[in-house]
Amino acid sequence: MSLKTRGILVLVIGTMLGVSLSIGGALLGGRDPAPEGDLSWEQARLFAEVMERVKRDYVEPIDDSALLESAVRGMVADLDAHSQYLDEAEYQDIRISTTGNYSGVGIEVSTLDGEIRVVAPIDNTPAERAGIQSGDTIVAIDGVAVDPERLHETIDRMRGTPGSDVAITVAREAEPEPLEFVIKRESIHVASVRHEILDPSYGYVRVSQFNETTPDELSRAIDEMMEEVRDRDGTMLTGLVLDLRNNPGGILDAAVDVSDLFLDSGVIVTADGRTPEARFTKKARRGDILDGASIVVLVNRGSASASEIVAGALQDHRRALIVGTETFGKGLVQTVMPLSKGRAIKLTTSRYYTPSGDSIHKKGISPDVFVDGPGNLPSAGGTAVDREGDVQLIEALERLRSLGVMHSKVT
Repeated sequence: MSLKTRGILVLVIGTMLGVSLSIGGALLGGRDPAPEGDLSWEQARLFAEVMERVKRDYVEPIDDSALLESAVRGMVADLDAHSQYLDEAEYQDIRISTTGNYSGVGIEVSTLDGEIRVVAPIDNTPAERAGIQSGDTIVAIDGVAVDPERLHETIDRMRGTPGSDVAITVAREAEPEPLEFVIKRESIHVASVRHEILDPSYGYVRVSQFNETTPDELSRAIDEMMEEVRDRDGTMLTGLVLDLRNNPGGILDAAVDVSDLFLDSGVIVTADGRTPEARFTKKARRGDILDGASIVVLVNRGSASASEIVAGALQDHRRALIVGTETFGKGLVQTVMPLSKGRAIKLTTSRYYTPSGDSIHKKGISPDVFVDGPGNLPSAGGTAVDREGDVQLIEALERLRSLGVMHSKVT
């Protein structure tokens, strides 16, 4: 065994010795002993042996730091499809994307059933304009097959310098052969909300994702529609279509704040995890921005995570009617935890539950009214609402006309 590898073995064992001392302290303090599955000297030796073999026999030489980073990355990635280690550049990408500004093609992906699946293309981005659809399976980028176990590597390969091209090959259920899309990367600023008046007093808002500015954007959009209806007809906004179709999610707190806009009281979402920080209950504060006006929420298979929090809260409180198809089914909460030297891990820390106590993970939200719908949807960038061909939207408007004014029924 080389001196370097021995040094790494000493480091690993030293770390585990510190863990062992902590365990001993727990025993002296009267706490329960650690479970049998804790790290042992033998496991530390196994790690060092594998590292030594890779360094000695792998077809190409590998730097020690690269090997250790790969070990950390693999350890976190093996937990579930959503946890990952973030190097400095990847962490910066995450921080940028939550503000709605980043460079790439504008696509949300996830690992599902051993495949890298498109959750949804983001509105008015190169991916949406090219024709990428929710449910597509990414099989290759620039002609090189993707590895479903390396989700972030796939994301990295789709990002790049604005103006450069990337070829994305997808498998689509309805197509016998893979489809290739050559997409030009852009510096993307995603406006997460667009709105317009439909019929005399019904509003329409589309939320394409949940970032830091979404609650304020949505509040302003509703205020503007209310003012427009009042100035034009002297009446109130009597109904709202909230379109969450192909919304891949985003920041949990943004989803809570959006739900809170429409609820007077009651639980919005609860979460359960192993640490005190991972166990929480979010409740609505008094004040309904629509003052009881009816709401229909549109969802589909591309509605995931934060979108499902909103749809589930409004459905459980009977504040809105859910129209469309079953949602994606992502009921896990990820927390980004900063590390040294600008690095971080994104770790699944909680499972979340709707106000009724249901977990939607791998199940999704079931609509109150099932209506299959179109693949092309109005975008935040200005694509017009299809009032004649969008059957889900047509159904939503018909339901609004028959609902009258609703009032939330919370517990």
